[in-house]
Amino acid sequence: MIGDGTRVVRAGLPEAAAYEPALPGPVFAAHFHLPGEAAGPYTYGRDNNPTWTRLEAAIGELESPDEPAHTVAFASGMAAITAVLFSQLRAGDAVVLPGDGYQLLPAVRTRLESYGIEVRTARPSTDDRASTSAPYTPVARAHDAPPDVLDGARLLWIETPSNPGLDVHDIRRLADAAHARGALVAVDNTLATPLGQRPLDLGADFSVASGTKALTGHGDVLMGYVSTRDPELADGVRLWRKTVGAIPGPMESWLAHRSLATLALRIRQQAEGAMALATALVDRPEVTGVRHPGLPSDPSHALAVRQMRPGRFGCVVSFVLPDRAHAERFLTALTLVDDATSFGGVRSTAERRARWGGDDVPEGFIRFSVGVEDPEDLVADVLRALDAAKA
Repeated sequence: MIGDGTRVVRAGLPEAAAYEPALPGPVFAAHFHLPGEAAGPYTYGRDNNPTWTRLEAAIGELESPDEPAHTVAFASGMAAITAVLFSQLRAGDAVVLPGDGYQLLPAVRTRLESYGIEVRTARPSTDDRASTSAPYTPVARAHDAPPDVLDGARLLWIETPSNPGLDVHDIRRLADAAHARGALVAVDNTLATPLGQRPLDLGADFSVASGTKALTGHGDVLMGYVSTRDPELADGVRLWRKTVGAIPGPMESWLAHRSLATLALRIRQQAEGAMALATALVDRPEVTGVRHPGLPSDPSHALAVRQMRPGRFGCVVSFVLPDRAHAERFLTALTLVDDATSFGGVRSTAERRARWGGDDVPEGFIRFSVGVEDPEDLVADVLRALDAAKA
């Protein structure tokens, strides 16, 4: 039994060989020497690549260290998300998507419906955070969601913690409810990372994530992946990747694998900073709606403690300032924080999330991603910017 810090440093590395690098460089190849029959691990660049193989093995070790898992890497998080949906769903199927998820899910819903797939939108209720018996509370129109939204569904999609609302949802209970009705379960594990939460251990069929965020952590790579313990499900996802060509580049794959080595260090520092920031924000009178799963006062805290790894509640803090102008003044006054989208990077970022138009949030809603700066420096910068924004 080894610790996560040791695992991320060694994950996916080949056997040591004299005079060879510990992590071989990226393999740039559109085709490979292929005499005779078209068989072998590497045939054509859209099918596979040795650099992907090492990255996929590494992520699989993190998502499922105790049981074999199959991981498929993609060119982006959205490529991974759509691969699961479109490889598993057919015309006439029903899928349950979260009502509190990533802002591109409504666009995905439109595309699914255009292919004859019934989309039910549901939001886990407050009772769900307390892990009671009702699996989901529908928030869509009545004809979109029957009394039990899981009845007859082919797939349930869970995003936890949700982006940007930071609600935590009970994977084990929802997975059990879905499986009892014959549905598959996919969990977006982007915000937690496999070091903060392991959906496959909690009953999910798929763990999906945008590696663009905390997994790679440097804001210089677009990447996504799907992990599953079921080889047939993995084959379906892999065939979708080959068919649509949503493949990661070898350089991006190598950068992602290289970055994994520091994942444990980064998320530890980010979690410490996020807790310090959230704690400081709670005491500010102009700040409302502070959310971070690690806060004892957070509505999701009790479930987060049970479901997520101790002290690894993520790098994101969300809160609301009085209005759009106040939020813009705050963001402008920050000196250690970039006004940018995405999250999980080594440099702190913050943005007024409503500017994108896809999230159901107030105009003054701030999504703040804590980097690896010293927490006391970051908190001081934020408090100073809040003071400046009051003028």
